[in-house]
Amino acid sequence: MKLYNTLTRQKEEFTPLNEGEVRIYSCGPTVYDYFHIGNARPFIIFDTLRRYMEYKGYKVIFVQNFTDIDDKMINRANEEGITVKELGDRFIEEYFKDADALGIRRATFHPRATEHIDDMIAFIQKLIDKGMAYEVDGDVYFDTSASMTYGKLSGQRLEDLEAGARVDVEESKKNPMDFALWKAYKPGEPAWDSPWGKGRPGWHIECSVMAIKYLGETIDIHSGGQDLIFPHHENEIAQSEGATGKPFARYWLHNGYINIDNQKMSKSLGNFFTVREILNEFDPEVVRLFMLSAHYRNPINFGHEMLKQAQSALERLYNCRNNLYYLMQNAAEKELTDEEKKIYIELMSYKKKFEEEMDDDINTADALAAIFDLVRDINTKVTPQSSKSLIEKAYGLLDELTAVLGLLRKEVPLKELDAEIEELIEKRQRARKEKNWALADQIRDELRERGIILEDTPQGVRWYFKDAK
Repeated sequence: MKLYNTLTRQKEEFTPLNEGEVRIYSCGPTVYDYFHIGNARPFIIFDTLRRYMEYKGYKVIFVQNFTDIDDKMINRANEEGITVKELGDRFIEEYFKDADALGIRRATFHPRATEHIDDMIAFIQKLIDKGMAYEVDGDVYFDTSASMTYGKLSGQRLEDLEAGARVDVEESKKNPMDFALWKAYKPGEPAWDSPWGKGRPGWHIECSVMAIKYLGETIDIHSGGQDLIFPHHENEIAQSEGATGKPFARYWLHNGYINIDNQKMSKSLGNFFTVREILNEFDPEVVRLFMLSAHYRNPINFGHEMLKQAQSALERLYNCRNNLYYLMQNAAEKELTDEEKKIYIELMSYKKKFEEEMDDDINTADALAAIFDLVRDINTKVTPQSSKSLIEKAYGLLDELTAVLGLLRKEVPLKELDAEIEELIEKRQRARKEKNWALADQIRDELRERGIILEDTPQGVRWYFKDAK
């Protein structure tokens, strides 16, 4: 399996630090509002990475944090007249509602920044003791000039970063690129006691401390959006490696941006959407399939028409799955014929193709293509005359591969639907015998509206789900 490592700017063969185990840290949300469609992409992509690692037999320890103290949270809490904790509690709960709907599995650990203040204070003190951080009037800054490799993730030299920096001018800093590890107390902000006076942690320190606490000083994979490469992840590396003297993360994975109708998402442009808003119109699995339809490192263009296309694609998958389920109910119990053995071998070739694409830097776009090729062959080669064994194998294979992508997780419609459809078919057959063509056509059209197609054959009437033939 190969992964594109932002740190080395190339695909590398993945080998975990500990055999059979993968430790992943993925940056989570700042919980001051519902998360938006741009946030959803890394959440879905790296959930899929975790699923695939588990599919390959690894034990995965997956950590996704909640940033529950920062400027945005303080400002909104003050606007609403509530505490920052109350705001954080509310939007962590709302995060889980939307994440659960999207099929994003709960992390092994979901640490909150405010639960690790003592750990952060100890970590900052360690950096001060090593001469890599300094205190000025209650603020503590990381000294970027003390890091010999600062800029290695973004691929820029410290001198170039300083020359092109757009940072707040603070006379207390030694260098323009130095960043806050601890911020001195200001009125109206939550604060904790520290050796440097009351204050609160900076943003960057949170992830380093929580990653190391739950995963160790060197982790396998650190992931997040492309926008986090600089300065957030760059700063994480500098402070983590400065404190431990060890490599922080062995593989850095970053997903590309989302554009909205070919424009950058922005509240000022009026094209800013929360996941909650999107889910009012589209099924969560439609959003998930859409996010997986492009390679994660490429930008993806989000829009209503693209979601409609994803909706049609998802319907095709469900129709195939449901049709197999109903075929199983009446199929004959018998061994695979020689012809069916050939068919099964052909179907299994798509599993190999799926794994090859996923092993190539989590190429979900082409892995999905392999699944749709599998569906095409199932629809043409698995019929009402097939043995139950072949139908079950086809059903199991489709379920296995789509589960890796977090798709087709809804239950098959209840069997009562089977009886209802058979009753309508029988009613239509009686109408045809009585030459009541209008009623027969009406029943056919009614079933078609429900996504069920009737086919008159010499062996009787066969029905199947739309696009599942």
